[in-house]
Amino acid sequence: MLDLRLYQGREKPTWCPGCGDYGILAAVKNALAELEIPPHRALIVSGIGCGSKLPHYMKVNGFHGIHGRALPIATGAKLANHELTVLVVAGDGDSYGIGGNHLVHACRRNPDITHLVQDNRVYGLTKGQYSPTSERGFLTVTSPEGSVELAVNPLALAIAAGAGFVARGYVGDLKHLMGLIVRGVKHKGYALIDILQPCVTFNRVNTYEFYNERVYRLEETDHDPRDRLAAFRKALEWGDRIPIGLFYREERPTHEEGFPALRAGPLVERELKPTAEEFAALKAEFL
Repeated sequence: MLDLRLYQGREKPTWCPGCGDYGILAAVKNALAELEIPPHRALIVSGIGCGSKLPHYMKVNGFHGIHGRALPIATGAKLANHELTVLVVAGDGDSYGIGGNHLVHACRRNPDITHLVQDNRVYGLTKGQYSPTSERGFLTVTSPEGSVELAVNPLALAIAAGAGFVARGYVGDLKHLMGLIVRGVKHKGYALIDILQPCVTFNRVNTYEFYNERVYRLEETDHDPRDRLAAFRKALEWGDRIPIGLFYREERPTHEEGFPALRAGPLVERELKPTAEEFAALKAEFL
């Protein structure tokens, strides 16, 4: 296991005291250390949101993208250097709202990236509006009579769209969460890990107390993650009991494996040596 200090960034987190993002930051650092992935071999792509500042607080390659576009950026980076460990860290609004279309296509394309969703079920950065995973009736500053929309079920959506690794973690069970991240990174293909992460400022419903009374580990049951229908049933379970752990896993070819040009090695390590004729033709195309 590598020294955790290797991943220590120069900036200090500015999240609210008690925010679940602190746990996610710790879990990511511990997972990379356990996997012995040095900082220069890891890339974390984020979008817009409180938790999307995470790459700023670590010493790794980071790319802070625009709202909802972290997945296509990460997919492009993986194609350019498929030997890089690529993670996406973004919130529920970023991943399931404006980025929901990219989620569906990442599931079916199966790029070898790990998608960590900081699911606090509220828009925290913009001061407490309801998010795609907020329950119907959720009271916020912009929905004083309660949200009229149904909540997105990201796990069921991902399973239906073809994701090969679908899991849910909880920041109140940090060791378990770290283990899920390790397994997600090791998985060959797109891995979605929805992380239950209380917002202590704007979400007074889905609190630590709320989750502590309800969450249970799928690993401590007879659930078979190879059974897709069973995974669907567990994905729909929410209420008095909330499952965490690996819901579904399936091995299939990755997005990168579909491109013969990548078999000779990462594109970023190739030398470009066009002939004079090829260079002239390229110039003519743009002039």
